Amino acid sequence: MRRQVPSRRTRIGAVGQTGFGLGRDNVQVLGLDVHNPVFVVSSLTIIAFVAGVLAFRDTAAGAFEALYVWLTSTFDWAFMAAGNLLVLFCLLIVVSPLGRIRLGGPDAKPDYSTWSWTAMLFAAGIGIGLMFFGVAEPIEHFRNPPFGVHAKETATAQSLAVAAAIFHWGVHPWAMYTVVALALAFAAYNLGLPLTLRSAFYPVLGDAVWRRPGHLIDILAVFATLFGLATSLGLGAEQTAAGLDHLFGVPATDTTKVMLIVVITSVALASVVAGMDKGVKRLSQANLLLALLLLLFVLAVGPTLDLLSGFVFSVGHYIVAIGPLSSWVGRDDLDFMHGWTTFFWAWWFSWSPFVGLFIARVSRGRTVRGLVGGMLVVPVLLSALWMNAFGGTALSHYLDQGRTGVVDAVQAQQPELALFIMLEALPLASVTSCIGIVLVIVFFVTSSDSGSLVIDTITAGGKLDAPIVQRIFWCTFEGIVAITLLVSGGLVALQTAALITGFPIALMLVAMCWSSWRGLRAARLA
Repeated sequence: MRRQVPSRRTRIGAVGQTGFGLGRDNVQVLGLDVHNPVFVVSSLTIIAFVAGVLAFRDTAAGAFEALYVWLTSTFDWAFMAAGNLLVLFCLLIVVSPLGRIRLGGPDAKPDYSTWSWTAMLFAAGIGIGLMFFGVAEPIEHFRNPPFGVHAKETATAQSLAVAAAIFHWGVHPWAMYTVVALALAFAAYNLGLPLTLRSAFYPVLGDAVWRRPGHLIDILAVFATLFGLATSLGLGAEQTAAGLDHLFGVPATDTTKVMLIVVITSVALASVVAGMDKGVKRLSQANLLLALLLLLFVLAVGPTLDLLSGFVFSVGHYIVAIGPLSSWVGRDDLDFMHGWTTFFWAWWFSWSPFVGLFIARVSRGRTVRGLVGGMLVVPVLLSALWMNAFGGTALSHYLDQGRTGVVDAVQAQQPELALFIMLEALPLASVTSCIGIVLVIVFFVTSSDSGSLVIDTITAGGKLDAPIVQRIFWCTFEGIVAITLLVSGGLVALQTAALITGFPIALMLVAMCWSSWRGLRAARLA
């Protein structure tokens, strides 16, 4: 018998009006409860990818490098234009009357405190990246500033270096996350739809989201989440191995990195089994607290006044430069635009289904304005402060004290060492470096376990209580994909994976803005 689906003509203004059952297309087999065909297609394709890359490692490495160059030079404009549109959409939502709509209905209360919610935003949305790039990126931008500025123009180059780093971790990436989080939270808590990416398009696609177009959307979301996470996990393994080598002399070989991924994925499995409240929430809170302590330490023992004044100046420079940095027209600094901005935008796009769905899951009871405003302000300010404190301290060591260690590491294509070399010049270097390693590992774990929960939700038809074995499967495969990419092309392979999956997601998010606008307007008029 043909299943019944809600009519497109169903009013979408009332809470839970669509009434589509969770897991409606699911099949139960061998103790699993999975969506057909999303789980089947996603899992088999990923297994085939891993087997193919491992079987032809040398060919795969060359292919990844060629594909990386082609994608960054051909689709730079598409990534940047899409990012700009999402920022404008978020700003429009914040100032519009639609911002007063409450996710879950007018009487809904937030499920998590502001502290817990912010901690989970920070851990899921920023994660390992700030640890890896927090020192290395400002140094690299100082060595090779955008817009043709010469490094000898020290004051301008220093301010622009931190501003450019803030740009890559600022409003644009968080707008990408916000668009997904808003669309899914509204669909789940106000329309009663499953917490899967297809639900975000119900206001424009109607019944089609339960058929092939919806299947394709969810499958792309699984691919993007898995490969985006694999990129982060690979970077985390690189930095952890570098830290262990730097502190304890453990060789940073591929074998070490693979063992790290295996061990840390095993820890993530324990958190996945514990669930959202016991595992992810507690780890996220501990992570944020530890990160803030390290940040305060660097601010206190570094050039404190220079860092605080530099924060204000760099944020101001970021606001002034955000327009030119967001444009792809008439740029001469193509190495900067392709090697940094295009890659970062692709990476953020590939992460957006994971981060957006995860944040939607913990955002019931908040207003639209509170969700969008909170995501665009708090994490952006934290990222800016982090970049200024860590990158600014490294720049101060180089310019004022003549310490060249961090610059030498970045120049030698060893950005994973930058954090530990910078901490080496501060008091309690051994302690803080160990804290740095712990932070990378815990970020690794929180990214892996929250990503597993998200992928499991998508492939279980929106069910939040699917069998534990499914979460274990996806957590394990995140580690396997990260290992596969790491041994088959290193950093370039990781970056290429993010680029490949990021492009279709960028197009999807632009369409999602229109769908959210229609859905929110209908809800306000209902």
